[in-house]
Amino acid sequence: MQRRRLAAFISLVLASFTPPLIPFSVLSAPPKTPNQTVECEILVTGAGLAGVATAYEGLLAGRTVCMTEITDWMGGQISTQGTSALDERRTQRLQLFFSRGYLELRKRIADKYNGNLNPGDCWVSDSCFLPHDGHEILYDMLQDAAKKGRGQLKWFPATVVKQLEISRAGSQQAIQGAIAIQHRPAAGVPPLNTLPLSQTIEDSYRYENSARLNKEILRFVPLARREARHKWYVVDATETGELIALADVPYRLGIDARSYLEPSASSGTSDPYCTQGFTYTFAMEATEDPIGHGIPPFYSQHSAYYSYELPRLASFPLVFTYRRIWSPKDGEPMSFGGINFEAPVPDDISMQNWTWGNDYRPGTAVDNLIYTRAQLQASGQLLPGNWLGGLRTESLRKAEEHAIGYFYWLVTGTTDSQLGDGVKQPQPNNRYLSGLDSPMGTVHGLSKYPYMREGRRIIGRPSWGQPEGFTVWEIDISRRNYNDDYYRQTLSPQMYRRLKIALAGLETINAIASTKPPEQIARRTRSTIFPDSVGIGHYAIDFHPCMTKSPPELPGNTEREGERQGAGEAYPFQIPLRAMIPQKIENLLVAGKSIATSHIASAAYRVHSFEWSVGAAAGTTAAFSLEKAIAPYQLVDDLPRREPLLEQLQYRLQQNNNPTAFPDTSIFNLDWDDWR
Repeated sequence: MQRRRLAAFISLVLASFTPPLIPFSVLSAPPKTPNQTVECEILVTGAGLAGVATAYEGLLAGRTVCMTEITDWMGGQISTQGTSALDERRTQRLQLFFSRGYLELRKRIADKYNGNLNPGDCWVSDSCFLPHDGHEILYDMLQDAAKKGRGQLKWFPATVVKQLEISRAGSQQAIQGAIAIQHRPAAGVPPLNTLPLSQTIEDSYRYENSARLNKEILRFVPLARREARHKWYVVDATETGELIALADVPYRLGIDARSYLEPSASSGTSDPYCTQGFTYTFAMEATEDPIGHGIPPFYSQHSAYYSYELPRLASFPLVFTYRRIWSPKDGEPMSFGGINFEAPVPDDISMQNWTWGNDYRPGTAVDNLIYTRAQLQASGQLLPGNWLGGLRTESLRKAEEHAIGYFYWLVTGTTDSQLGDGVKQPQPNNRYLSGLDSPMGTVHGLSKYPYMREGRRIIGRPSWGQPEGFTVWEIDISRRNYNDDYYRQTLSPQMYRRLKIALAGLETINAIASTKPPEQIARRTRSTIFPDSVGIGHYAIDFHPCMTKSPPELPGNTEREGERQGAGEAYPFQIPLRAMIPQKIENLLVAGKSIATSHIASAAYRVHSFEWSVGAAAGTTAAFSLEKAIAPYQLVDDLPRREPLLEQLQYRLQQNNNPTAFPDTSIFNLDWDDWR
């Protein structure tokens, strides 16, 4: 039965993968009169954790919040992307030092499972749970926030933004409206989530009805009753930075050029094609009896990639329990590679998210997932009415195959690309979970949307010390001392000395005047403290590097050389408001992974609690700006001089239990090692 179901799904995946031969400009028609006009005070695009947190704070502030999402679930990482294992640092978790909404989320997860925050008994996190429950919990949280704050939530699932209406006012521009498309199944066709994303994404962005989807055209506009110039705010909380591409504001993709600010960069020049790998997750269930599994027809194209990666991880029970999301019975105690866990037992459910497994890691101009600005121009997607999501559909399709192949390798494979022969053993007592009632909520069993680790990243407005545009860089957060030979040999003497001076902290003036060798200049023991901090985060700089050659699964392919050089521990860090404010557009805020960080810094600014914190900051800032009738950039445009309104915003965040700094982490406190 399982073999037939997997074979049927494979046929479904392969059925309509014919690359489009018609230019984008022909495929996209201009919109007709919208079917519905919707008024908002805050328009949030993307219902991942950052988007939900934005809506949560906006609703508690009594605002009318519209929220769109390409899938039909809220939650992003913890639901639609399937990574329902909260990434948290131990010291932050022990003190429960998180945003108020994130604490509420953790409490409701525990309440859902009768007081158990970790119903999966996973070992990667203190909380692993079922993705569909993540959506339900967040939906209830927003309903309760609307009641408590007397706000109004207008929720638009299965909806994508197609066009922005942008007007110019002096040197600034503003979004006056947004055209979106909401889709639903056409009459007589299977429900949403039957087909994988690669087969539906371009259709969902076209105005015309299709054989699969019926469309409704929506126009989002500010509340008519507001008389102020700043009538509403739009927040890009999408997973890849769609609105910043549509608005055509300055942004970066991929690797930043090596500099004293980004000394561990793997390249002396920027490379927009090498972003972190993305992952279609899936769920598998341990069974009492072995199950036969049919070989996917594309398996041979991907089989040479899969691996347990490291000897200390080369254990199937270890990998299964790593992100086990449901475990109704206790298993026998086990230990492998210094990690203790309970062995899998029948009915346990594991979510798979593995670097040398279902990660898909393109990194060249012919297979990169997120189109660059030049690629968008060449494809016509930046022309009015031609936007199709800005992703390479073929890479989505290959990633879907890659994930299915990884499951087949887990249950039948006997080779390991990194560890050689004799390591991998078949594990037939497992089944692939699929169906609308499965943990991922899809007929095909893959997550509704891939887990995205990196998207387009804005370049903030020019600021003191950063005249070309504000960015949070590697040296703003890394714990590395940079005294090893790699940096002395890779960086020029001038660049190396400038790096050490930039890390001197309170001794900067003495360092500039000093004749000491650079490696003798004392390094500050903290991250950069930003005067405009509106949130917090703490996580290691964690890389899933792109691969060197195309396609990523090519036998013998390697990770891009040097990409892991910047990986390592980070100090607890802050979220500066300047990192959330793009250039040119005065009423657009950015939340989620598209804030102004470098390639290396973004590897830490991407996990669950950070997304909530930056979303809470975006929602609070939007509500505050509505109240004060200002644009967000006016809160920071006089820095480093005092900004009284910024101080009021920060006070409001802190009073609402949305922290903007970690305890005892001032420039004078040298005990930051307490935060590990």
